[in-house]
Amino acid sequence: MKHIILIALLTLIGLTKIELVWSQSQIHEPLELDVSGVRESNGGILAPSRVLTGDELQNKMAGTLGATLANELGVSATGYGSGASRPVIRGLDGARVQILQNGLSVGDVSSISADHAVANPIQNAHQIEILRGAAALMYGSGSSGGLVNVVNDRIVTSMPDAPSGAFNTSYETVNQGKTGNLELDAPSGPIALHLDTSISNSNNYRIPGFAEQGGPNANWSINPGQPTNIPYSGKLPFSFSNQNSLGLGASYIATNGYTGVSMERMNHNYGIPTADGGFIQQSQNRYDFSHQSNDPFNGFSSIKVSAANINYQHTEFTNNGSAATQWNNTANEARIEAAHRELLGSKGVVGVQITGATLNATDLTTNSFAIVPQTKSNTAATFLIEEGIYGPIQTSLGVRYSYTGQNPNQSTIFPSQNQEGFINGNPNAPSLQNRQFSLLSYSAGGLWNMTREYGFGLAYTVSQRAPTAQELYSYGPHDSTATFDVGNSNLGTETSHNLELSIKKTKGLILGKASIYRNQFNNYIYGFYTGAYSSSNQNFSVVQASQANSNIRGAEGELNYNANQSGIGGRLFGDISQGTFSAGGNLPLQPAPRIGSELTYQKNNWLGGIAYIYSFQQNRLASYEIGPTPSYNLINATLSYNERVGAVNWTGYLLLKNLLNEEIRYATTPMAVRLYAPQPGRSLMIGIRGAF
Repeated sequence: MKHIILIALLTLIGLTKIELVWSQSQIHEPLELDVSGVRESNGGILAPSRVLTGDELQNKMAGTLGATLANELGVSATGYGSGASRPVIRGLDGARVQILQNGLSVGDVSSISADHAVANPIQNAHQIEILRGAAALMYGSGSSGGLVNVVNDRIVTSMPDAPSGAFNTSYETVNQGKTGNLELDAPSGPIALHLDTSISNSNNYRIPGFAEQGGPNANWSINPGQPTNIPYSGKLPFSFSNQNSLGLGASYIATNGYTGVSMERMNHNYGIPTADGGFIQQSQNRYDFSHQSNDPFNGFSSIKVSAANINYQHTEFTNNGSAATQWNNTANEARIEAAHRELLGSKGVVGVQITGATLNATDLTTNSFAIVPQTKSNTAATFLIEEGIYGPIQTSLGVRYSYTGQNPNQSTIFPSQNQEGFINGNPNAPSLQNRQFSLLSYSAGGLWNMTREYGFGLAYTVSQRAPTAQELYSYGPHDSTATFDVGNSNLGTETSHNLELSIKKTKGLILGKASIYRNQFNNYIYGFYTGAYSSSNQNFSVVQASQANSNIRGAEGELNYNANQSGIGGRLFGDISQGTFSAGGNLPLQPAPRIGSELTYQKNNWLGGIAYIYSFQQNRLASYEIGPTPSYNLINATLSYNERVGAVNWTGYLLLKNLLNEEIRYATTPMAVRLYAPQPGRSLMIGIRGAF
């Protein structure tokens, strides 16, 4: 509690100082500050960001967040069938890539394991934002890879003139997938009302060739003495996904701001296409509050308060339908942020954020803990983000201090080593000690506008991350990765030092940007394959949470011709990253290098496009990984026609995916799925959407 009080006092002192200095200043023409920190602008070179919205988002929309972003520059994805896919940014995933909904944590357990789906139905998303650098420090200190924010505008912030809405329905051939969603906004006196609902049902999808990498006789042994043969072809078992959601919102709109609340109910039932197979039933109730006051007092343009309560649950089932494990996570989060006007050439946001969560995982066959004991986590943080313009130089500064605590249930009794039948070693269970971490993250960048068209940027970000509950306290078999996970309660703070050089062309018929970066990690947390295995758990390999210094080097770039204009447009792009341990060897689950191109044509109401991506073979694998991951050619195409009829703006569209019917396996997916579950084969999606 003393840390929370200290953080609150520091923030209040900061606010008071800003107001006092402002009252003495003579600045009369303040710059406008985008307090979300997530819109693409010239400042994006300092904190590289990507925003998907409008038709572009609709054309790239997939059933999961990871699949939607999988082909963005510097972004790949994990692939657990149709139901679970999380973004991987510059070779980093899990807890290093935070997922937000409307600026607050999504509150699920997707960062713990790749088979846990992101509990954020995106069919009604208005915008998806990717943040790095100073902008990401507004929301978290551990996002060394980046941060993804899904915006659905469920809390309406401006009064609609009349009832409005949007709808979409589609059908996909590869999995008989049927999707529909509806969204409505309406005024009611000073109250703005919102409703959104979506439903998506898909069967097991068709795959090219065989499920098993290398054919049905490969007989991979990802654990000692356990060769596995999966002879499936045609449709991939346990690759289905069925999801539905309902969201409601109400906002009081005043002349100087708004106050709103919203609720969401989400249900998701999806398969896990490992060699053994299984499925997960997921549900979540979410409640949000948001209030913003504009021009609240001298020197500040706005103050925003937001909070969320999230009750998440999922149950894991075996392939015969027996309930095996249940996960629960109850999370609460609140934040206040104040945006100050221009002061000495700089504008910024100062704020406080407090979060608390309780994680439970229960083995339903024994009614004891599963994998990780019950753990209560809490975080208190304060942050300050500043942007300035000084002639041809733009600056970006950010700092965030966080205090994080992990408190496990100390009465948990771990099974004995004899019960687990360990061979080639006897890993000790972690001690159930409370841990506290003080984290300081900061970012500084500069952009030199060399000419009206070109800018050169340099950014340096230090990001500190506390170990997660699973990394500290886990002890048990994990079916989706076919490992026996062992935590390490002595883990220290993970620190990343990211240096990035960028160049950007922002005007003219040809636009472009390119970046090179190096992310140096001290005490990088990873799973070390010890060589031991558990004979009582299908010979699962023992993986111990460990730390070592490492680094990720990478480059990415793109050129755009005639972007967002009628006629012919084009794009060339590519990205590459390589993660290694300082002592030698490769980081696990690293994305393969890619190059690609796009060609679009727009005339009158027609829009057509074709995209090609070549993903190279990934042979830079961790010592325990089986490979290489094969290269692939991916061709997607789209065609749409738009017509306004009365009050409705109609769009009919066709999406052609994986036209070459290539076998696609992501190097970022753990072996337990990557070796036995390729991505979907050739598919046609046909749909219609409308807005009024």
